[in-house]
Amino acid sequence: MDQLFDYREEYIKNSRGVELFTCRWLPCSSSPKALIFLCHGYGMECSGFMKECGIRLARAGYAVFGVDYEGHGRSSGSRCYIKKFDNIVNDCNEFFKSVSAEKDYRDKGRFLYGESMGGAVTLLLHKKEPSFYDGAVLVAPMCKISEKLKPHPVVVNILTSFEELIPKWKIVPTKDVIDSAFKDPDKREKVRNNKLIYQDRPRLKTALEMLRTSMSLEESLNEVTLPFFVLHGDADTVTDPEISKALYAQAGSKDKTIKLYPGMWHSLTMGEPDENVDVVLADIVTWLDKHTDHEASKHFQPMHESINNGAESLSPPTFVPKQSRKKESRGSYLCGLEQPDTLHSAM
Repeated sequence: MDQLFDYREEYIKNSRGVELFTCRWLPCSSSPKALIFLCHGYGMECSGFMKECGIRLARAGYAVFGVDYEGHGRSSGSRCYIKKFDNIVNDCNEFFKSVSAEKDYRDKGRFLYGESMGGAVTLLLHKKEPSFYDGAVLVAPMCKISEKLKPHPVVVNILTSFEELIPKWKIVPTKDVIDSAFKDPDKREKVRNNKLIYQDRPRLKTALEMLRTSMSLEESLNEVTLPFFVLHGDADTVTDPEISKALYAQAGSKDKTIKLYPGMWHSLTMGEPDENVDVVLADIVTWLDKHTDHEASKHFQPMHESINNGAESLSPPTFVPKQSRKKESRGSYLCGLEQPDTLHSAM
């Protein structure tokens, strides 16, 4: 029999008075193992796009919390307009800390989960509160500009000269990311039909804020010190797998793991065939289970395992609630795929 979980939605107001949509998936049968805070990608949202992820993690015993960034999903604000990337980070920080301060959650471990641009949000949250979170899961994170895609400085200077004049202009040309990110045709079509997902061209200031954030993170990867698990499809053309390799190589974390999935694309948890998604989410749950205990996350010693390439691997701010709705649902698990390449480090 499937384990029941509790799903809730609530609107809050941030420090700038903007209404933000939040949601949570909670295990019903027991107290949660730990808290998982979702950071979604550019143009995405939590309640629909990240629903399967929330359900799977809740069924695995975790309390999962998401917030749609300003201008994203069901939150207020100009659609997908990022005036300051720090606003996203600060909003997430305030909401996540307010949840952590709730009576039932004060003694629970706290983990960040970031996908794509949400990976950048995750790393900046860690930078803002270096000792607050016990670990992070980073799925195809945006934390560096690939050398293949790095824009010429002259182009950046030209765009920068216009950003205060036409900050919201949808001027930046881009390829169809949905076609490049989602391998499964049915899931690709489902994303296209999700009206909460932004599918227009990036706004000028939004694109520049993302560029600056990536370049800044690239220069400070050595400052990443929390335990993390970074996952990337090796056929990803949206964010280069070399970005995750650079994070793994340069991060100062003593406990870090990277996994590259052969043939998989950008959206590992929402865009792959079901059997691939099952493997990725099972890997995430396994890593979280090993790091759930707060003290264990500090002294974790991974086990040795053999990988495909022959290498050896080591194993509270005040919010104003606007509206709350409660739902209950059931989840489902899928099955099977071969083990991808893995590297662990416990320096």
